[in-house]
Amino acid sequence: MNFTLTIMGTASAMPISDRNPSAQVLSVHGRLFLLDCGEGTQQQMRRAHLSFLKVEAVFITHIHGDHLFGLFGLLNTMTMYGRTAPLDIYGPQALGSVLNFYRSFFGEWDCFEIRFTAVDCREPKTIHTSKHVQVSAFPLRHKIECYGYRFDEIVTERHWKENPGYHPKSFAYCSDTVPFPEEAEWVRGVDLLYHEATYPREMADRALAHWHSTSEQAAQCARDAGAGRLVIGHYSSRITDFDALLQECREIFPDTVAAQDGDVIEF
Repeated sequence: MNFTLTIMGTASAMPISDRNPSAQVLSVHGRLFLLDCGEGTQQQMRRAHLSFLKVEAVFITHIHGDHLFGLFGLLNTMTMYGRTAPLDIYGPQALGSVLNFYRSFFGEWDCFEIRFTAVDCREPKTIHTSKHVQVSAFPLRHKIECYGYRFDEIVTERHWKENPGYHPKSFAYCSDTVPFPEEAEWVRGVDLLYHEATYPREMADRALAHWHSTSEQAAQCARDAGAGRLVIGHYSSRITDFDALLQECREIFPDTVAAQDGDVIEF
């Protein structure tokens, strides 16, 4: 498949024995894009038979450990595999200091260039363009600086001629955030929307206090955006009944999937 999303982790900040923290890999025409890199991401990639050397870029949403602590191990493993191609890493300005710390203590043997680009925007902004995809960032509303990412397929004129009526694929990744008016507009029309659903609707007060969304709010965003499908994740450690969480979403947005670690979702 030209577009697939592999779920590396679905847990939130509290460590859980049977779930990994946030990370997803989007495959676009054979190139890999890593979204967040929670602890254990490289082990999950090995289980999914995803190549470390095919990762074109990494997109970190914010500087919380459950979205970041796997990055050092991944970079070190890329070095051991002999990676030579540059790696683009995007994230908030503070991520630059984290990467500088890595370079100063562990980067002596790196054989590839780490190219960090600080994300800083108040509305959607294109930050990465390659042969098959354009990536834009947009601000989310969390307790610290946090960004979502949207991927839009680039289709060549030749492809249009060979595949009349082809629909370019699109995907948006909304990690930790409370709902806000512009969110649905910024992810409008995507084929697949990932949206955190840390809490069920009866815990809406807790979600707001911790700057997170409920299952109901994730579904409302997908509905208002006219998304094709919704994938939810980033579950609180308090959640044990995933069917109930899924049902809450489907009451508002029927085409919803409650992600589990290792799931592969095809476009």
